[in-house]
Amino acid sequence: MAYLYLKALHLFFVVAWFAGLFYLPRIFVNLAMAGDMVELARLKLMASKLYRFMTPLGLIALALGLVLWLGYGVTGGWLHAKLTLVGGLVVYHIACRQLLQVFLADGNTRSHTWFRVFNELPVLLLLAIVILVIVKPF
Repeated sequence: MAYLYLKALHLFFVVAWFAGLFYLPRIFVNLAMAGDMVELARLKLMASKLYRFMTPLGLIALALGLVLWLGYGVTGGWLHAKLTLVGGLVVYHIACRQLLQVFLADGNTRSHTWFRVFNELPVLLLLAIVILVIVKPF
């Protein structure tokens, strides 16, 4: 029974983390397009607060995933692929922090189009992870 509660909590925190991973790069798109100082300041504040909010959610999701993996012996080739993709999500999360720092320093040189493409990466990672977890193709 504890396993199912841990799984449910893991899924909840993954969903919450992904909400941030989906929305923060969208704010970056708006920042790259922003024209006036008031709008820039508001978007920078929103992005900073969102990053501070989503980081603990991601850490809790990762911790619960480790408990499920190491504490309950979840195994399989699909899991290795999933862990690789989760590693990619962690790198993406860190990249978001670096991009946020660039925006806060008024140093962005990338276009809104670049951020629109960047914004799609977690969608693709989520799709692959869900397929791996549900289908367990190997």
